[in-house]
Amino acid sequence: MSRRIIASLSVGLWALVAATCVYANGVFQSVTGDVRAALGTATPASVARDQRVVAGTTITTGPGGQAIVRLDDGSAVVLHENTEFRINEFSFDKDKPQSDNIALQLLKGAMRSVTGLIGSRNQSKFALYTVQATIGIRGTDFMVALVNPVYLSVIQGAISAANTAGTVAFGVGATATVASATALAVAIPAAALPAAVSATFSSLGSVTVGAAGAAGAASGGTGAGGASGAAAGGLGAGGVAAAAAVVGVAAAAISNANKSDDVAATTGSTTGTP
Repeated sequence: MSRRIIASLSVGLWALVAATCVYANGVFQSVTGDVRAALGTATPASVARDQRVVAGTTITTGPGGQAIVRLDDGSAVVLHENTEFRINEFSFDKDKPQSDNIALQLLKGAMRSVTGLIGSRNQSKFALYTVQATIGIRGTDFMVALVNPVYLSVIQGAISAANTAGTVAFGVGATATVASATALAVAIPAAALPAAVSATFSSLGSVTVGAAGAAGAASGGTGAGGASGAAAGGLGAGGVAAAAAVVGVAAAAISNANKSDDVAATTGSTTGTP
């Protein structure tokens, strides 16, 4: 039984931290269909609108699923169906630009990224990783479809695609592809996009994202993503304490469960799960 408790605690830890930590990194602005998330190596669990999300979280969408994640600097990520996406790093304090950092990773599927305050004031601190290239921004709204090769489409601003072959920039209206991590990114006409990718970009581009979130995060008000000023102000002592408290409770419970296993093993109990 104690091992089942440990497994349940591991699965629920991400949800507990996200719910308790006021100073988390973002919020699910919209959730449609099957959308799951997991912190670290925990088992993915279903998420809901307005649920908070922290760095280290991997988000997956199933068939017909879609999610919009609004980060605390006001930036937004729209995840298409059948997508796997991870927030590797996120650091933001509206009063400390030197702390800015966004590192995202598209593992499968397709997404759209819309710049927030970090992308406006500190563009070099944004990176989106794919197997084929690292995408940088110039104050941007862009889309990526990872089907090997990766396809790119720039709605606003400009992006760069960098890998071992070099770095290539693409401006507004451009479509491009990167065949591999050792091949230079090249521009292609929109008509050359595979039909499935073209349909995906059309779907992502039609999503209304809005840009008010950046202003909300910067001013301490409520942005379009629904993140309040208190939540959007960056990492703070209150949030760290809240997260620490949750982790402490979970750790204590796991410790107690382990002790129960030890006792069971010593006394020859057979009630534990094999």
